[in-house]
Order: sequence, then structure tokens, then C-alpha cells
Amino acid sequence: MKDRDAKRFEFKFNVKKNQKTKNFWLKETEIEVGYLYFTTAHQYRAVLAMNGDFLIYAPSSEGMPPLTPNSNMPFDNSPFKKCQISTFAKKDYLAFSYNGIEAIKHKLNDIQIAEAIAQCNAKAAIDAL
Repeated sequence: MKDRDAKRFEFKFNVKKNQKTKNFWLKETEIEVGYLYFTTAHQYRAVLAMNGDFLIYAPSSEGMPPLTPNSNMPFDNSPFKKCQISTFAKKDYLAFSYNGIEAIKHKLNDIQIAEAIAQCNAKAAIDAL
């Protein structure tokens, strides 16, 4: 009886563990320009441009503390990244609180987007995309 219960627990644990990981992945249709995302590694990512199957984003350092409403964008001296949209989507993401709203992504205003572009020096790359 104990062996059966142990196996049932192990199965439930593994199923929940695998489901949890997959639930953090984004659908490619959920990724939008001008939105801020947050990974399980506590890295903020701002999508700055998309064209075809590729996007350019600004990554913060990992292990970032939560942003406050009057925080600057956390991408200072972080080089921009270019990757396929499908690759970006397969990272593990978390819902996070920003401006008092809990969500998987948050819309940035024009000033915040301009700040992110300037911080990671992405203007030329965005123009070339």
C-alpha cells in the first residue's frame, strides 16, 4: 500500500512540475512590441521591435528587484539582443506586479520605450531590422 501511494505522489509531483514549467512559456501571439516581461531568473525584458520571425529586446541583469512606479528602466549598459520570436517565447516567464497591476506583461509608455532603447543602444539595430 505504501509503495503505491509513494508512486502516486511521485507521478503527481512530476506532472505538476512539468505542467508548471510549460505554463510559464508564452505563446508567440502574446509577445508584443512595447511590453515588459519578467523571467523566472528575475530578468526584465522589454520588446523593442519585431519584424518577420525576429525581435529585438532589452534585457536587464538577472536577479533584479521589483520595479517601483518611479524606477528608471533597468537596462542601463545592457546590450540589446536579437532572436527569433519562438526562442523568446520559450523562456520561463512570471506574472509580476507593475504599477499596482499583476500580469504576465505590462505596456510601457513612449518615454519608457525611448529610455530602454537609449539604455541598450538599440536604435541602429531597430532601424536595420
